[in-house]
Amino acid sequence: MFKIAKTAFVTPLVTGTVAFDSPDNDLLTQYCAIERWTGDLSNGLFQLGERAARMHRLEQRSCGLLNLVRCYTPQDRNHVLELFEQAATVSSSFCFSTTIEIDGIRRQPVLCVGESTGLEHRYAGAIIGVFIFPRFQVENGHGISPAQ
Repeated sequence: MFKIAKTAFVTPLVTGTVAFDSPDNDLLTQYCAIERWTGDLSNGLFQLGERAARMHRLEQRSCGLLNLVRCYTPQDRNHVLELFEQAATVSSSFCFSTTIEIDGIRRQPVLCVGESTGLEHRYAGAIIGVFIFPRFQVENGHGISPAQ
């Protein structure tokens, strides 16, 4: 799934402005891990949380887009790159889902939801969002196994 839409928000969401009630958060964490990320369009760097960096097999939490997507399944990489390119040119809301290849054997599903804002000035703006990691892994089409 790859989707981008021009944002219709009167006021864009700001990191930390959306809160879940405790029961909602407990229910979500039972099924998935969720972690925020940000991207600075003036320098092209993404800041990931510790878990997202580890899941994307990155040694540092700061990375460029190409390093971020290199572990996605090959057939999805270009779609994700195109989606981010579009989001970097017009304030947009977007989402995608793909899988992270791990050692060529297991695959971790990942969903991403985000938005880009502040693109009125050339080479400025930000992209913010969340990664959602379901608590299971897929083994190259041979069923599922629990996530580590």
